[in-house]
Amino acid sequence: MGTVTTPELPTQYAPADVETQSYERWVAEGYFTADVGSGREPYTIVLPPPNVTGVLHIGHALDHSIQDALSRRARMRGHEALWLPGMDHAGIATQNVVERELAKQGLSRHDLGREAFVERVWQWKEESGGRILGQMKKLGDSVDWSRERFTMDEGLSRAVQTIFKRLYDDGLIYRAERIINWCPRCLTALSDIEVDHGDDEGELVSIRYGEGQGAIVVATTRAETMLGDTAVAVHPADERYAHLVGTQVEVPLTGRMIPIVADEHVDPSFGTGAVKVTPAHDPNDFEIGRRHGLPSITVMDERGVITAHGPFQGLDRFEARPAVVAALRAEGRIVAEKRPYVHAVGHCSRCKTVVEPRLSLQWFVNVQPLAKAAGDAVRDGRTRIHPPELAKRYFDWVDDMHDWCISRQLWWGHRIPVWYGPEGQVVCVGPDEQAPAGYVQDSDVLDTWFSSGLWPISTLGWPDRTADLERFYPTTVLVTGYDILFFWVARMMMFGLYAMDGTPPFRTVALHGIVRDQYGKKMSKSSGNVIDPLDWISRYGADATRFTLLRGAGPGSDVAISEDWAAGSRNFCNKIWNATRFALLNGATVSGALPAPGELTVADRWILSRLRAVTGAVDAAYEDFEFAKISDQLYHFAWDEVCDWYVELAKIQIAAGGEVADRTRLVLGHVFDALLRLLHPLVPFVTEELWRALTSGPSIMAASWPAVAGEYGDQAAEEEILALQELITEVRRFRSDQGLKPGQRVAARLTLDGTALAAHEPAIRSLLRLDDPSESFTPTARLAVGTASIEIDTAGAIDVAAERRRMEKDLAAARKEAAQVVAKLANEQFMSKAPDDVVAKVRARATQADADIARLEAQLAALPAS
Repeated sequence: MGTVTTPELPTQYAPADVETQSYERWVAEGYFTADVGSGREPYTIVLPPPNVTGVLHIGHALDHSIQDALSRRARMRGHEALWLPGMDHAGIATQNVVERELAKQGLSRHDLGREAFVERVWQWKEESGGRILGQMKKLGDSVDWSRERFTMDEGLSRAVQTIFKRLYDDGLIYRAERIINWCPRCLTALSDIEVDHGDDEGELVSIRYGEGQGAIVVATTRAETMLGDTAVAVHPADERYAHLVGTQVEVPLTGRMIPIVADEHVDPSFGTGAVKVTPAHDPNDFEIGRRHGLPSITVMDERGVITAHGPFQGLDRFEARPAVVAALRAEGRIVAEKRPYVHAVGHCSRCKTVVEPRLSLQWFVNVQPLAKAAGDAVRDGRTRIHPPELAKRYFDWVDDMHDWCISRQLWWGHRIPVWYGPEGQVVCVGPDEQAPAGYVQDSDVLDTWFSSGLWPISTLGWPDRTADLERFYPTTVLVTGYDILFFWVARMMMFGLYAMDGTPPFRTVALHGIVRDQYGKKMSKSSGNVIDPLDWISRYGADATRFTLLRGAGPGSDVAISEDWAAGSRNFCNKIWNATRFALLNGATVSGALPAPGELTVADRWILSRLRAVTGAVDAAYEDFEFAKISDQLYHFAWDEVCDWYVELAKIQIAAGGEVADRTRLVLGHVFDALLRLLHPLVPFVTEELWRALTSGPSIMAASWPAVAGEYGDQAAEEEILALQELITEVRRFRSDQGLKPGQRVAARLTLDGTALAAHEPAIRSLLRLDDPSESFTPTARLAVGTASIEIDTAGAIDVAAERRRMEKDLAAARKEAAQVVAKLANEQFMSKAPDDVVAKVRARATQADADIARLEAQLAALPAS
């Protein structure tokens, strides 16, 4: 990594001119590439793999900005940081994309056959998949591209086959008929995370089963499934139905007799307190059926078409529903109908088809021992969940986890490594084994979450004991949204602990929330409030996009953002650019050691003390992933203290010349050097460009993280400059009240004797545009700030008549406000009925109005005669 010539800084910062070339240089110089043999302490993050079909959305932008900040800071702190990227093959999503492409040609996957279709998916992946990887570069992701992985590549496929074989041999994978989520359009089982639940409008119908004293009424939103009822269930403590338990009742329209059973799952307060039991088409009914030995009758095929013999055979489920209700109504079986009836319905997250609970022969993982290990690892501290209050949600899931359906009826994915012989033999084949001749492989593939559950170990080379696995496992931190704590994090914990002899995959799981709009509303296309981070990057720059997200990112908390805030973040980057450019133009330098504190001015000692404090505060906030606090600390230090105050004070000291100026240039250079390094993990592009210009160094990525310099802590200097700031702020407000323009010079007498501010009179006069008083000086206005006083001669400096008119108008408005609030407070009806907080606000308005009246009357009195 050779020395780079110092670039000239343009007058304005243009992100588009900087970002691409900086990123390409970082990659070419190998700054993102982890060295397995370096000997430095490892710091590892594995990127949650985006879908190969995906594009960078605002949630990715938040997730990646946090991970990138952590990785960049870790490198600067001397760690061997590995941020490992890759993509998920996204079984059902990718298959749907390619099937839609085939449909445009009038073809289906069945026209191609399995082998040709899978080849076509691979072709699509190479040509069109993975757009998000290029978008990650636009955001500035410092991932190690040399280690990029894909869940279907050879090494990861070997890991999947290995873990399946081990779990199978240990009796933790089995095949059975169970109720699963089924998509009648995609024709596959779905994982829970592939089901979106939302409120749909339907109908609730109450149906009478049986006759006379033996009749019982049940309510259902899915009347068509009654064709498969095998029982009616009531709660065992429900006295209304105690005399019916153990009897039988006829299922309407079918003529079948079914038992009435007692089961504690039934909620006696819901509906009539009696429920129909359809074990083949409802997960709760399936469990009731198992407890009571009920048969399961399947009345629909895999496309949701009725298969039960009778007049409804061949109808789609949604056609059969009103037809069944009409037939029941004709028989006088409908007791009540509620329409519309809003209730939660599951939809396939890919095609939006209503999911059908379906009894199906599938492969499952027995999660009980694996989930227990995952819970124990957090309970005993091997893995820390942050923020800690979200650990309860994790325990709620892993302590009550149901067996995991891992088979999918797709062609794209890891095919289940189980083969069936001609005589019904079953053999599970490992990665280095072959199935016997004549055996046929299971046609299903594995749930995408099965392979992504291996991500922290498979990407590092498991099942082989690779150098990367030995060096970078367990990973340091997993950064992800709390919304997939169960679906992905728990699976990785289970597999990592099982495969790595009880060593969990992460030391810390850092959870953040979802991104919302400025009003706290969840983003959705239907609401029209979705923000495209690529659009923001194009208009405001990657740094502004990142900083906007990070300024709202607290542990476990949702992040609210708006376009105005993105514009504000762009302005912040511009402020840093302009201030650094000023420092360079005024000779700021990093060549040479900082002078001892005793050789520095109070202003120099103040800014170094503030830098020390802010560095410590930022370090502490990083420990708890408090990115909102980190961003806020650096924003206010950079803008308020460095740019608005120290730069202005430094101008005065540099203008004085001599050794003071030379020492100030050193302090100025040191402060900007440290500030840019502190900001770099958050806003990498602008800080890279500025730091290279300031230091002539090759890259800020090769710079060290600022240390907390204890010898520059100076509370006295901080208090002295704080007093100076308060004086100048008050006088600026006073000048404004007197109608003086910000740059307008006026004569003034300063009485600072006996205060620490006496030594700062030249700075005070410079910052406040105050000239020395002449012999004929006649003050027209006076202001006291603490023990200091300022007298100003505004004669001839302002239009007295215009100022008097303005103040009199403001005074009239203040008196009107005071009269209104006094009247309201005197209104007994208002005072007796208004809430306490409303009354308190009115009292506060009264106090403010009185203060405004006193201020304006004093200002009017101080005006010179016109």
